[in-house]
Amino acid sequence: MTLEHVAKVAGVSRATVSRVVNGKSTVDPELRRIVEEAVAATNYVPNSAARSLVTRRTNSVALVVSEAERRGQPLDPFVGRMFTDPHFGRVVSGVIQVLRPQGMAMVLMLADDAESRGQLQGYLRQGHVDGVILVSSHASDPLPQWLTEARIPAVLASRPASSASIAYVDVDQREGVRLAVDHLVGLGRQRIATISGPLDMPASRERLDGFRDALAAHGRGEAVHVEGDFTQDGGAAAMRALLERAPDLDAVFIASDLMALGALPVLSRSGRRVPEDVAVIGFDDSSAALACDPQLTTVRQPVEDMAAEMARLVLRQIAEPAKTMPMVVFRPTLVVRQSA
Repeated sequence: MTLEHVAKVAGVSRATVSRVVNGKSTVDPELRRIVEEAVAATNYVPNSAARSLVTRRTNSVALVVSEAERRGQPLDPFVGRMFTDPHFGRVVSGVIQVLRPQGMAMVLMLADDAESRGQLQGYLRQGHVDGVILVSSHASDPLPQWLTEARIPAVLASRPASSASIAYVDVDQREGVRLAVDHLVGLGRQRIATISGPLDMPASRERLDGFRDALAAHGRGEAVHVEGDFTQDGGAAAMRALLERAPDLDAVFIASDLMALGALPVLSRSGRRVPEDVAVIGFDDSSAALACDPQLTTVRQPVEDMAAEMARLVLRQIAEPAKTMPMVVFRPTLVVRQSA
């Protein structure tokens, strides 16, 4: 089926059909209705390749997950972490719920070393996608600055660590940690420690600094801290180290639910009951919080809503490339369950 056939059925010119099919606003509403009825009657499907030559659009957005350098390690662990971390699934869900109704496809791309980043940059530079949603948490990642300099519509899934002028969506990390510490202090806990995420990640540093500030606001002493890696196994290892460093702790703020899922069995095997002996609070409110035993009190960041906002922002940049895009910061809430 061709534009000419649709034009013949509608009784209009081929140019009029082309303007309607390509979404131009310079068509009389009545003519638009007639053409749309003809399109439906003929089951006409636009040639997306031909349309892209006219609009220079691909109707696709890249969801780029950028990790720190693997330093010779195989790719499989990176991919495994990405697909087993409940946070990533929530990001994908939020992005798709906005892109799909707009007829936009999501292209998943991974970058975790110089070679893969170079391949990614070549792909983006050649215009294979209309915009980028970048999930990157490491301060050394060059992609935020590169996307800015390349003038590619892009939104970052966290506050940028560098001075890159890039739109971003984040949660108020410090406010979330304050909610957790206030709750633990309100329970009467005296020896509150923390397991942070990797400290080369801005969100991890924000949560640790927020933890220290919140303890200081309550007149508490120096914070006992062990660094984790945002994985379940890493949470278990960090919890063992934390118990060696502070065997008398009676509360722990853990910077992700997935790490808390690994930490709770360590507490149980050490003879500490949760929450009677040690109260535990996580961060995210992911499915891992419900998998914990007991179920985890946690700081909720609305990941699906945040991801949907990222998708809306990148679509606005694609439509209005000259417009300055804002930062959007969501408010966290505390979800109280059995662990604290």
